[in-house]
Amino acid sequence: MFEKILVPLDGSEHAEHALQKAIQLAKEFDGKLTLLHAYTPNLVSLPEEYAIPETTPRMVDIHQEKGAYILEEASKKVDSLGVPFDTLLAPGSPVETIVEASKKGKFDLIVLGARGLSPIKEVFLGSVSHGVATHAQCPVLVVK
Repeated sequence: MFEKILVPLDGSEHAEHALQKAIQLAKEFDGKLTLLHAYTPNLVSLPEEYAIPETTPRMVDIHQEKGAYILEEASKKVDSLGVPFDTLLAPGSPVETIVEASKKGKFDLIVLGARGLSPIKEVFLGSVSHGVATHAQCPVLVVK
């Protein structure tokens, strides 16, 4: 039923809970996990006249390093429990990257953590879990 499970991770407590649930499901359904970290290289956009070209590559490196660390830590947990998995570190906005990866990989399920945004912040910023649940073409399990 859930042979291919996509697990987006951002290092948060909610993502950790989602990973634990995904591991349980993978064991129950003989599934394989794909651990995904989507990173946005330019969190702050400066006007061109203020941009410092040398900082952009370093910002990308920092985001990649953080994502690689998150995936490495999750991989240790999953591997120690004998669940098959692979990892994916991808640039882009989280919602678009997760939805695109789920389509491309033909996943049966996406398991992700709820962010716990306050209602005011969620109105203005939206949430990754809401965006993924709205746009994904497969079932989405949001874990608190």
